[in-house]
Order: sequence, then C-alpha cells, then structure tokens
Amino acid sequence: MLDVLNRPAPDFAAIKAKQQSAWSSGDYSVVGVTLQIVGETLCEALDVRAGQRLLDVAAGNGNCSLAAARRFCEVTSTDYVQALLRRGEQRAEAEGLAMTFRVADAEALPFDDGAFDVVTSSFGVMFAPDQDKAAAEMLRVCRAGGKIGLANWTPDSFVGQLFKTLGGYVPPAAGLKSPALWGDRARIDELFDGAADIAIAERHFMLRYRSAGHWIALWRAIYGPLQKAFDSLDAQKQSALADDLTALIDSMNIAGDGTMLVPSRYLEIVATKR
Repeated sequence: MLDVLNRPAPDFAAIKAKQQSAWSSGDYSVVGVTLQIVGETLCEALDVRAGQRLLDVAAGNGNCSLAAARRFCEVTSTDYVQALLRRGEQRAEAEGLAMTFRVADAEALPFDDGAFDVVTSSFGVMFAPDQDKAAAEMLRVCRAGGKIGLANWTPDSFVGQLFKTLGGYVPPAAGLKSPALWGDRARIDELFDGAADIAIAERHFMLRYRSAGHWIALWRAIYGPLQKAFDSLDAQKQSALADDLTALIDSMNIAGDGTMLVPSRYLEIVATKR
C-alpha cells in the first residue's frame, strides 16, 4: 500500500511487535513509579468522581489507574505488556484497591462504544505507532460528554529530545510519526478532529537523579527503548551515544549542586467528547 507521495506505508504490525519487545525488556516500572505525581495531577485536572467508569490506556504499571482507584473510580487498567500490568496489580494489591487489569492494544480496544466515562493515558498512548487509530479508539470507547485525559511529552522536552538523540543512532521506521507530536497542540487538534472540546495546560516533570552518569546507567538497564538502542550499537557508537546523552542532560540540568535535576515539559490534556 502506498501513501499519496508513493512512499510505502508504515508496517504498523511489525513496528508494534518491535515496540512491544522493547517495552517488555528491562523493567520500565522502575521509571514508572517516579511518575506517580503525573497520574495524580491528571486525575485532579479531569475532576474524576467516585463511581465513574475509567479506562487507563497503555497504563504501564498503573500510575493513572491507581490515582483513579484512590478516588473510588471503577478502573480498568490496560497495556499490551503483561509484565507491566502485573506490576500494577502488585501495587493495587498492596494498597487494597479493587481494579480490573486487562491486556489490550491501544489501537484495538476490546470494549464497547461509549463504555467509559473517562479514558486516560499518561506517557503511554503517545507511543502507539498508528496515532490516528489510537486516538479514534479512545474517542470511541468514551461516552458523549465524557472526558479523555492525557499527559504527553512535548517535542522540546527532555524526553522528546532523548528520542530525537536516539533516532540519530537508531533511525525510526520509515513513515512513522514521532511520539512527541502528541505533545503538540496542532497535532492534538488533528487527532481529535473536532470531536472533543480540548483544554491544555503545560506542566513540567522533574527528573531527579544522582548525576548524568547515574541516569544513563539506570535507564540503560531498565528502560527498554534505551536498552535496545545501546544493544544495537558497537562499542564506539555506544560511547558516542553516552556522550551525547550526557551533553543533553548537561544542557538542561538546573541542579547546580552536582546532581541531576532536569525538567521535562509535558502537556496535560483534557478533551471532553462532544
């Protein structure tokens, strides 16, 4: 199948398989738990209410899911990586929170139209390879008048620049749109295409680590996309990538005391379905 410029359309199935392998490697939950505050603030922005049916898409180890369950929502937490869902289950069990966990693809959600009052995703659905299909699925399963809440890294954020740096060493699949486009207002308007009223606030998440070296060593060990990138390179390119990541951190580090304190900008999006 060719697009309007006669370029091959992306092989979304193959891309998704590679992504799933990357997110299944390492242990993203080590990073995920540090982002808990984002799930809490997103639930506050959505003004979730007890008893609402809430679906968390590409939930990872459940930050937004847990935040909603703490507010007595009826939560269904989904991801296409079983191991991450299990981490979320363990966290819910530790807190005595009643939740449903289900393996699901963000681009083909196994739920009826309008089944949920609220649909959320924090730094998750933005990585779905077929962005338009993922957005359409969130809209489909959200009832009219319901809300979709997203937290998405912006292109100029630390995480956005991280993926840009990785792309210089391991180019993304041809035709694949950058995940960071979900952090651009114009792209959000395109994705929801008049089907929702959209409110956006800019936020910053602070990455706090002992040093740039500490961040690189830890994320290389547990963050699947970074781990896969390093593993695909020879020793010389691995060293060059580490140097580029150190330079990126140094350019954004505001700590001033030898530690790492890097703000990463994201958009907090509340879309009310028409």
